[in-house]
Amino acid sequence: MALTIYDISKKAGVSIATVSRVLNGSDSVKASTREKVMKVIEKYDYTPNAYARGMGLHSLRTVGILCADSSDLYLAKAVYYLEQELHANGYESLLCCTGYDLADRQSYIRLILSKKVDSLILVGSHYVSSVDEENEIIREASKQVPVMLLNASYSYPNVYCTLCNDYASMFEATSSLIRAGIDDILYLYDSNSYSGTKKLSGYKAAMKSYKLADYAPYVHYYDGRTDQIEAITDFIQGIADRGTRFHGVIASDDPLAIGAIKYAQQNGLRIPEDLAVIGYNNSMLTACCMPELTSVDNRLENLTHQLVQTLIGVLSGQEMPTESVFSGKLIKRATTP
Repeated sequence: MALTIYDISKKAGVSIATVSRVLNGSDSVKASTREKVMKVIEKYDYTPNAYARGMGLHSLRTVGILCADSSDLYLAKAVYYLEQELHANGYESLLCCTGYDLADRQSYIRLILSKKVDSLILVGSHYVSSVDEENEIIREASKQVPVMLLNASYSYPNVYCTLCNDYASMFEATSSLIRAGIDDILYLYDSNSYSGTKKLSGYKAAMKSYKLADYAPYVHYYDGRTDQIEAITDFIQGIADRGTRFHGVIASDDPLAIGAIKYAQQNGLRIPEDLAVIGYNNSMLTACCMPELTSVDNRLENLTHQLVQTLIGVLSGQEMPTESVFSGKLIKRATTP
């Protein structure tokens, strides 16, 4: 197997960023460190490939972007922002829609790496698994190029994470309803991804902090397509028909919240007097329903801007933060008191 920049950094006992600066001819590297790195490069006859980007050494100035589903509102908007930011910085992009199957994701990552891209951007928290063996593909990729994670956290050399604090954002959203006098709050979620897990934890923590520990009957996982609003509405109707009473709904994504609004309308419930609803992601759907939906803005445009700025810094050999965390903001509209 050909030597990678990761191998050079290990053999020289320096960081990947330091190797990048040496290859880039940066003046910020001490002479002794530069000599140590160059000795390893010469010993193993290392030839910089597309990873030696930003350094003017055979860089294709192309970044691979992977997302699971480009029809998803959040992912589609993220890809748009990323492509715009990359283009503004002189980089082109290759997009692959991988689906959610682990084997397919791994296959697509290897495919796009074969195109000699300068970096990989993985859009969405489902690329990071709670089963660490399934993250081997990230570790494998990071030994060839910088791996940028959008809205997920994973600590490993040459992996850079930009994310919203979904835990704190959901904690605040839940707390806002409790402070308004609503304590029977239905929580709907459709993903066990890194982000989905953090959101659920935020809801649970808020309920516990207000001594509402008996929240288990209110937590429901929707295992269906979020573009099928009728199915979401039927799902919520089924929860109510089984005897669960609730005067608030918090959803991990805006489409689930739209289903809750439709459920209320079909049952003659006033919003927000009889049922308050909060969504997540502050998507275009918030203005496409009546009444307009209260939702958590996860600062997606800020996230994508920061991710690309971090990437450009890494590609030019700078030391950059491995994790950038943003706070979400609850945007109140007519579905909450």
